[in-house]
Amino acid sequence: MSEPLFLKPYFQEKIWGGQKLHDIYGYQIPSAHTGECWAISAHPHGPARVENGPYKGLTLDQVWEKHRAVFGNASGAVFPLLTKILDAKEDLSVQVHPDDAYAKEHEGELGKTECWYVLAAEEGAQMYYGHHAKSKKELAQMIKEEKWDKLLRKIPVKAGDFLYVPAGTIHAIGKGIMVLETQQSSDTTYRLYDFDRIDQTTGKKRELHLEDSINVTNVPHVDPKLEIKTSKQGAKKVTCFVKTDFFAVYKWELTGSATFEREKAPYTLVSVLEGDGQLEVSGRTYELKRGMHFILPNDVTSWTLAGDMMLIASEPGEKA
Repeated sequence: MSEPLFLKPYFQEKIWGGQKLHDIYGYQIPSAHTGECWAISAHPHGPARVENGPYKGLTLDQVWEKHRAVFGNASGAVFPLLTKILDAKEDLSVQVHPDDAYAKEHEGELGKTECWYVLAAEEGAQMYYGHHAKSKKELAQMIKEEKWDKLLRKIPVKAGDFLYVPAGTIHAIGKGIMVLETQQSSDTTYRLYDFDRIDQTTGKKRELHLEDSINVTNVPHVDPKLEIKTSKQGAKKVTCFVKTDFFAVYKWELTGSATFEREKAPYTLVSVLEGDGQLEVSGRTYELKRGMHFILPNDVTSWTLAGDMMLIASEPGEKA
């Protein structure tokens, strides 16, 4: 097709959500408690829809199912990645995600390794990231006794930070933080603490999943080692945050015009997060602005970006 797939996001209302997705990106959100923009998604709980070209009107999962050549005839029953923007007006629940093996056996879908690029963070904002238990027994005991202050590890964050969250990592995005999340295409979350909040729609506390949480949590917690690399060439600055079996994630910063060439990946996911500009593919120019999301399909092997922009791009890894 030699043209990008521009996508219309799907929005999720959340008990902890706000309205920054509208205020900052101009999205038409369903309410003032909108927590998640599923920007590039083929997941059945929130598929994005193609807005241009021969597949206009189809959801991304339909394109994956019926037109696999768009993705280089990649294997796999489901489109493997999911890109979100999250607005945490309040703390998210403290949670943990399973790996592929546990998720397949218990949930019938992919596991969930993910990562966050911090778009904005209020002064003093913190992430819950990891824990202090030394054994599964100690983990279970601290959860049973609700010793959350002793169990949970908190770290300060600021705009521009990047965190990698492998499956099995206890975590929660903290109040006053917005992130661009790249993850495996999974919606399986095990909650182990929700601050005793009451869901206004049900009048009850949200469900916890303590047994599953304990089963899948990595003990002890070990911070993953990242080798973040940045290169600059002309008008473009490229930062590689992480390369794993599941995905690779990059930041592209533009101050002018620059050409990119795909190396090994069969397709590329792209989100415009700051600024505006143009994308040129096969001699055709597309206007870009903050909040747009698109996929560069398999037959787009080179493209030119021009403008003053910051974009986050991702590619599927070998296990995707």
